[in-house]
Amino acid sequence: MHPLVLLIFVRRSIMGINKKTAAVPYYEILTGLRKELHKFPELSGKEYMTASKISEVLLKTKPDRLITGLGGNGVAAIFRGTKKGPRVMLRAELDALPINETNEVAYRSVNQGISHKCGHDGHMSVAVGVAMWFSENRPGKGEMVILFQPSEENGEGALAVLSDPVFGSIEPDYVLAMHNLPGYDLHEIVLGDGVFAAASEGMIINLKGKTAHAGEPEKGISPSLAVSRILKELPLLPGNSDLTTFSLITIIHAVIGERAFGTSPGHAVIMATLRSSDNEEMKKLKDLAAGLVKEISSREKLDLKISWTEQFPATENSSFLISQAGRVAEQSGFRTRYIENTFRWSEDFGWFTRKYPGMLFGMGAGKEHPELHHPDYDFPDELINSGVRFIHDLSSTLLTELNGRRISY
Repeated sequence: MHPLVLLIFVRRSIMGINKKTAAVPYYEILTGLRKELHKFPELSGKEYMTASKISEVLLKTKPDRLITGLGGNGVAAIFRGTKKGPRVMLRAELDALPINETNEVAYRSVNQGISHKCGHDGHMSVAVGVAMWFSENRPGKGEMVILFQPSEENGEGALAVLSDPVFGSIEPDYVLAMHNLPGYDLHEIVLGDGVFAAASEGMIINLKGKTAHAGEPEKGISPSLAVSRILKELPLLPGNSDLTTFSLITIIHAVIGERAFGTSPGHAVIMATLRSSDNEEMKKLKDLAAGLVKEISSREKLDLKISWTEQFPATENSSFLISQAGRVAEQSGFRTRYIENTFRWSEDFGWFTRKYPGMLFGMGAGKEHPELHHPDYDFPDELINSGVRFIHDLSSTLLTELNGRRISY
């Protein structure tokens, strides 16, 4: 992207956009950026080029402060008003997924086995569009922080950002995030009061017995029977417990021994994902799962080691922000849908909503659009217009109408 093209937006007024589908004046710049980000995806914790590109683009918006290296590869742009007021933060994600792309598009991923199959390229482009908007129209009060967070997909990025001492200097009063949602009407705003996305955590079960010759398996300690029981009983555990909210255990990987026909196995590894719509019940689910595995491994005289990874707390939306979003959506001409059940997928934005009043909202990507994490998925560029407009309108409302700081959940 030529630097002169990026500078065009500072000369253009963004006033007079009356429809969510009307192209913002810098729409072509943002779609071009989206395709460039899509072409060069990077995995969690390795978003070096992505962060560099975002920083380069944000510098053109002349923020009052630009922070790099936040929580690893994170980038944040701050736009300040002339008067005191709340600090609103928008979060977008830098990382891609370890999925091989099947789309035959000119901007197809050049990194084998890595692609933007969750739409983070689109989310980043929307966030840059919001930055461009606030570049031309600084908030009257308070501050707008636009964060590009690393490592969302493995659940480590939000916590790393929150733990970074630099983040204390831009600690927000309200946090916002958008996620595109295939299966919903294009441009539809999807809202949910309370828990919007489930908590999840990865469980790794290591079983160790003793190998033996396959002709004399009785001389060893095989984990086979234990693995058989765990694979059968662990997924059934939520339904056989006294948990009162949604919970789910999914086996995602299992291996026994080595590929050696002369050897009776002496070790095994099982991996499972635990999910719950409640953080407290997630703790109970973990205890139940660990207890079941300990009982089975003990009966089979196996050594056991359990470890946990990729922790995502439940993302809980602020009732106050949901009410504000609904009002802004109606005023701005967006169709809204309120979900009744928690989404089963997880988002590490939940680390932010545990600490600050926050809202993760969905924006419909089309009912027939390929699902998230599918090899054929590609972020619909039409959402850049609606995403920029809705987030700007909501953020401006919060900055303009709220005098205090963190006044309500």
